[in-house]
Amino acid sequence: MVSLTVLLALSVFPSVLAAPKLVPDPIHVPLLRRSPHNVEDLPKALAALKSKYRIGSSASKRSGNSASIPIIDETRIIHILYQDNDSSYSGAITIGTPPQTFQVILDTGSSDLWVVTTSCTNCTSDQPPFDPSKSSSYKASTSQLTINYGSGSVNGTVAEDTVSCGGFTIPTQEFLAATTISDNLLPSGVSGIMGLGFEAISGLHTTPFWQALYNANMLAEPLFSFYLQRWITSSTVIPEAPGGSLTLGGTNPSLYTGDIEYINMPSGSTPSYWLQEISTITVQGQSLQISSSQGLAAIDTGTTLIGGPSSIVSEIWSAVPGAEALSGQYAGLYAFPCTTTVTVSISFGGTTWPINSHDMNLGEVSTSSNGTLMCAGGIFDIGSNISVDPGFPAWLVGDTFLKNVYTVFRANPPSVGFASLATGLNPSASATGASGIFGSTTSSRLPSSVSAPLA
Repeated sequence: MVSLTVLLALSVFPSVLAAPKLVPDPIHVPLLRRSPHNVEDLPKALAALKSKYRIGSSASKRSGNSASIPIIDETRIIHILYQDNDSSYSGAITIGTPPQTFQVILDTGSSDLWVVTTSCTNCTSDQPPFDPSKSSSYKASTSQLTINYGSGSVNGTVAEDTVSCGGFTIPTQEFLAATTISDNLLPSGVSGIMGLGFEAISGLHTTPFWQALYNANMLAEPLFSFYLQRWITSSTVIPEAPGGSLTLGGTNPSLYTGDIEYINMPSGSTPSYWLQEISTITVQGQSLQISSSQGLAAIDTGTTLIGGPSSIVSEIWSAVPGAEALSGQYAGLYAFPCTTTVTVSISFGGTTWPINSHDMNLGEVSTSSNGTLMCAGGIFDIGSNISVDPGFPAWLVGDTFLKNVYTVFRANPPSVGFASLATGLNPSASATGASGIFGSTTSSRLPSSVSAPLA
């Protein structure tokens, strides 16, 4: 999935998070995903990702007042969509009175909500729209917001309405009611994007839904956590498959083993993106030490791949025999002989976390001059600098890595935690070729007491 939101310049985090009050135990939310990816769609995915982090794109233009997003909650099943060579982890939310239900991309790399509306002049029939005229609680402002991407834009009205997810409801949640969007900004079946980052990067300049819940003492713990199931490709088209589990306000101990290793956000950083510092990357047994000036990374569920600075990514792939940089529409990507098993692990200053070699193989992309089938790799060159801002990440760490760990995003103190997956989750598979991985052990591990509200 490449989550197609724009992230604005960092600003000072406006307030100290309130201390949470204990509430009933968190509910663990199963996720579903559908549709396999296509390697030929990688150029579009990379363009969208670079747009998201403002690599060669314009800033958002804003007029008037604005607002926030709704967020996934701890009480119901959330579906996951797999689209365009990227995992689109989409969750069910409702907007309006009576409620209208939509799938929105779950994205820790952004902090805003927007959904397409019935007033959208160029939306497609596979993007279910919100109908403001059918909601008695809808209130439109006079403010307009345009988000410009390198490959397009989304424009709409800043509005507010009742937004719910699971058992949580914000009666006056602000969001962007989109009236025009450019082609290919959303996967099929998805109506918008829901950000899970901090308020500092909100284009609507408002408190994200998860922070609003925490500030209102509605969460048992100041955190949310993800298990993302591996399902890279399959020889047959799978219209829908389990995609993992999200827990808001806690963790699901049945999905991980051992302790959660929390590492606080880098000293001096403002809570904005969920930031960590990469200290070491090991490739084919060779360790690369990453300097602090080049190691700042955004942990981003809305990004499938891992993106890094040109010099380091080049060094990574030079350790893989036969690997070569691609050009043309695939520029930024690297390919390697499909029969090669690529082994990579990453450390953020603590444990070294291995990446399943299956996740490093995105599928066949070309044939070399000697007839060798070449496969695209899961780490790409994002450029020498994403932004001149010293607090802006040099790395984008997405689902290529996150499928290999249980990930916890903790608000207080601001930190990210990783733990080893429980036995039987995302089992290893041969990196030769690209076959989907889906085990009954995984699905049986998800709570049986929660039923899916949507298909």
